[in-house]
Amino acid sequence: MARKIFGTDGVRGQANSFPMTAELALRLGAAAGRYFRRDGSTGHRVVIGKDTRRSGYMLENALTAGLTSTGMNVLLLGPVPTPAVGFLTRSMRADVGIMISASHNPHHDNGIKFFGPEGFKLSDEAEAEIEAILEGEIRLSHPDNIGRARRIDDGLWRYGEYAKTTFPAGRRLDGLKVVLDCANGAAYRVAPEVLWELGAEVIPLGVSPNGDNINDGCGSTRPQAAAEAVRAHGADVAIALDGDADRAILIDETGTVADGDQIMALFAERWAAEGRLRDGTLVATVMSNLGLERHLQAQGLRLERTGVGDRYVVEAMRAGGWNLGGEQSGHIVMTDYATTGDGMLAGLQFLAAMVETGQPASALARRFERVPQLLKNVRYGPGSTPLETGPVQQAIAAAEARLAGQGRLLIRKSGTEPVIRVMAECEDDALLVEVVDSIVAAVEGVSHAA
Repeated sequence: MARKIFGTDGVRGQANSFPMTAELALRLGAAAGRYFRRDGSTGHRVVIGKDTRRSGYMLENALTAGLTSTGMNVLLLGPVPTPAVGFLTRSMRADVGIMISASHNPHHDNGIKFFGPEGFKLSDEAEAEIEAILEGEIRLSHPDNIGRARRIDDGLWRYGEYAKTTFPAGRRLDGLKVVLDCANGAAYRVAPEVLWELGAEVIPLGVSPNGDNINDGCGSTRPQAAAEAVRAHGADVAIALDGDADRAILIDETGTVADGDQIMALFAERWAAEGRLRDGTLVATVMSNLGLERHLQAQGLRLERTGVGDRYVVEAMRAGGWNLGGEQSGHIVMTDYATTGDGMLAGLQFLAAMVETGQPASALARRFERVPQLLKNVRYGPGSTPLETGPVQQAIAAAEARLAGQGRLLIRKSGTEPVIRVMAECEDDALLVEVVDSIVAAVEGVSHAA
């Protein structure tokens, strides 16, 4: 069953434009409520969290109206990280969790992500079933069975207390100066508090959200601010989260940025040495650098690749029984601790490595030499299908032939915006640029012609 409004990570778009309208959110809430009340019983509950976007108020109220109209009882968490919704869905015995967030996107975008009762994101099949309900006549509840809604004031701190339990028992962060960039997003209150309670000297950035400044010049997609703060304050390390705090980028004491691939390599090595890495396998997407794969092979470990999206990483991990995975963008999934990517928990594990080894961040965050990688995004018009055209397919075939035995090529359509992502890896920098630019030019050519 095909999905029309769900992408690679829930429903996403510009606020007050389809599909991110109050009207659609109300119907989506009602459809989700009907899906999770298929047995017709009462007493079902849903937890709803959000990040700090202005449009979160509108979508939260609309979803609540839709859900309660089909008999779901709604527990409103307020601004919390996405992984907190996964955690609280499970710990509060809810039937479904919803996070209102567009993650690293600018403030004018928003999104709706669904979690099942075990705290994991819904499968493609479940999302397709909700869409099917959405497209039909949604059966509402009898007046006696309309759901209730209530605020949960301590959900954020329940998550914070749990996060501290993932840090090694008896260890503290005394003596460490940590820059923490919360991207003016969902973790702006809880993340600095957790690090401070563990003993770190915290230099907070991006902790003054106003509804419009989420991810604006800060956070994991703009790590320059954190890098500058590291140098200015002589900090030991920086942790840069994104707007919903499900991803983290690390910056060492020199101001050098380490992406998710480097962090996963470190965790895989440490967990393997401790006998904790199940089946000696790390799960990552097709976007992860070839250097990571080669590094793991040299350590006697294995890289399992999936499609792009932390949800697909988690699905592969659950199917294979593996416990560590993630994305180059900074989603680090540790199913021993969490049901989805968790930037704060990843940061805590990195700090634990610093404390336990006594090594500086620069030594821990540079695990392998990256194979040169070039990624370019090409925007296309509505209704256009550039990847299906002859000129683009010919350009891709020619590029693959030129890279044969020297590198790899990955072309994909974004699941969240009208963009074609063209990525290649190759030791020859000149060849790398030539093959990527040739495909970009072909996509632009057919897009302009359309």
